[in-house]
Parts: sequence; structure tokens; C-alpha cells
Amino acid sequence: MALTDFQIKNLKYTGKPMKVADGGGLYLYLSASGKKLWRLGYYFERKAKVLSFGEYPVVTLQKAREKRMEAKQLLADGIDPAAQRKIVKEEQISEVKDMFRNIAQEWFEARTTDFTEKHRGTVMYRMEKYIFPVIGTEHIARMEALDILKVIQPIEQKGQNETARRLLQIIGQIYRFAVITGRAKRNPVTDLSGAIRPRKVTHRAAITEPKKVAQLLRNIDDYDGYFPIVCALKLGPLVFVRPTELRAAEWSEFDFETSEWRIPATRMKMKQIHIVPLSRQAVSILKELQEFSGSGKLLSPSIRTVTRPLADATVLNAIRRMGYAKDEMCIHGFRSLASTLLNELGYNRDRIERQLAHGERNDVRFTLQDLHLSFRQHKAFLGGLLFQGA
Repeated sequence: MALTDFQIKNLKYTGKPMKVADGGGLYLYLSASGKKLWRLGYYFERKAKVLSFGEYPVVTLQKAREKRMEAKQLLADGIDPAAQRKIVKEEQISEVKDMFRNIAQEWFEARTTDFTEKHRGTVMYRMEKYIFPVIGTEHIARMEALDILKVIQPIEQKGQNETARRLLQIIGQIYRFAVITGRAKRNPVTDLSGAIRPRKVTHRAAITEPKKVAQLLRNIDDYDGYFPIVCALKLGPLVFVRPTELRAAEWSEFDFETSEWRIPATRMKMKQIHIVPLSRQAVSILKELQEFSGSGKLLSPSIRTVTRPLADATVLNAIRRMGYAKDEMCIHGFRSLASTLLNELGYNRDRIERQLAHGERNDVRFTLQDLHLSFRQHKAFLGGLLFQGA
């Protein structure tokens, strides 16, 4: 006989567990602790099984009967209700555990030692600002390329192509991590190759015409100002490193006996130690500069304090005072000057790229001795421009 709410409310524990049937395998189990628990007894593949529905009155009589009907429908379809419940529970756990945001956090923590503190902050900022608000709560294994485009396209439409490219790169790395750890079967980012329009490259202003280079070198030689600035301008075309690498150079990085400048990986864009062979002219300039700032840590201390290097703007202003407009020459232009002229003159491209710190170390196919030779040729070329009045 079917139960009523009145009967259930008045059921009392009699000293031992008991079952009170409602029909169709559904019954109320009274435990020794006095709880009233809904259960369904059934057979599946000739085996007796029990399915729990929860405690009365949290699960009402009506709700318990609905759950019984759902279980009966599964049995009619040849599905074990207990096994189906387990699948649903695992999916619910997966919905939270395998959300894109959670996998991204795992990936981020796994890459802790690979990122500098500054880069970690940049990556997390991009994820929290652009990625998580759009796909953070999505299940990582269910997303397709179109879902990822929802992150990328609005950024690209604003003309921020480089940011869009960086975001796509981050998402791709997270998906590779998910595939490796078994949370996704494939990386949908691979389907988006070419989805972002190539960024328009704006080359930094640089003088590359030989006659104009000759005049630039003479203007630098004649420049009169704060001595570290003068030396920085003279060293620029001799070492063609990045402006920041030159401005923040420390005396401990230089070895005059071997004529080498070893820039530590922490100061390099590619995070690899970079060796700059020093020409005779570069060593001469450095020794003069050493008399000025050698007692301190930095080669080129700021005019205001010896604890900070020259600012980019300070060196740039010197170039402007020599009469060069912003669309004509900039500090970074010394790198373009060296790359353009040396390539045009047929020097070994690998040597040029290596000295510009563009290539990976594994790609290098020449020795440090080769670099010294290349440098001697380069300095001879610059000397020809300067002294032969090209």
C-alpha cells in the first residue's frame, strides 16, 4: 500500500532498522539514528541492487516517486540507474575540474620556473582580462575553434593584432598542456592557423645608406656631452645590441683580456647568455669610460644617480640634438644599420643574426673565433666609412 505524508511523519524508530514500502521497489528505510531514507530496490542483469534517493523530508514523497520513475525508465532502456548516476556525477565533477580556467591555472603554475616574474604578471593579466571572461567557465574538452575565436576576434577588430596573436598563443599552450595531461583529445587552436591577419610591421627609424652612415659616425665622433652618453653612442654601431642591454651594462660583465662582453641571460630578451666579441675600438672606448664610471657598478650611470642607468630618452635626445628626426634615426636603429649593411655586403647571415641575438643557440653553425673575425670585418667596414669620407 502506498505511503502518505501523514504516515511518514508519524513513523517512529522501534529499536531496530526497518523498511516501509511505497510500491514499485521504493521504500523508506528507518535507520538506527532515526533518519528516514528513501531507497529503491531493483534487479539488473539478475543481480539485486539498491539505489539511494536521499533523506525525508529533504526529498519529499512526490520527489522520491519521480526519482523511482526515472530509474524505471532507465531500466526499461537497459541502463543500470546506479551506473548512470555514477556517470552523471563524474561529469558534474569534470564540469568544474576541467573548466578552461582551472586547467589554465594548472598550466600557469607548471610553467613557474619558465617565466620571469614580469612575464608571469603579463600572462596572468592577459588571461584574466581577455580570456577568462569569455571561455573561463567552458569545459576545455568541448570547445571548438569557433569558441576560441570569440576571444580573439573582438581584440583583432580593435586593431590590436599583436595582442590577439599573443592570446591565441597562450590558449594554444594551455590546450597542449590539457592534451598531455589527458583532459582534452586535441588542440583546436591548430585549426586557427592564419585566422589573425598578419600585423603591419613598422620598422624602426634607421640610417642605412653608406654616405649617411658615414656622416652619422662623424657626428657621433664630434658630439660633446655627458661622457657616458658619448660612449654609448660610439659603442652602439660597434656592438649593435639592444638599447636596454647596452644602457644597463655592468662592469662585471666585461673581460678585457679575452675581449668579450658576456651579457647574462636575465638581461636578454631570449633569456640566454649572449657573448659579444669586442673589437679593439670597442675596448678602447670602454677603457676610457672605465676611468669615468669604473668605480661603480654601471657603465653608463644616470646623470642624477649612479645607482640607475641612463634612460632611453637621454640617449635619444642626444641623437635629436645632432639633428636627426624621429623618422630618420633612433637608438634601436644601430641594429638595423648593422643588419642591413652587413647583409648587403654579403657577410655570413648566421653570424649577423647570432650577434643580433635573434637566433637560438642550437642554430649556430660557427664558432666564437668566427664571430671575432666577423667583428673585425665589420669594424674595418665602419672605419672605411668614417675615415675615407664615404
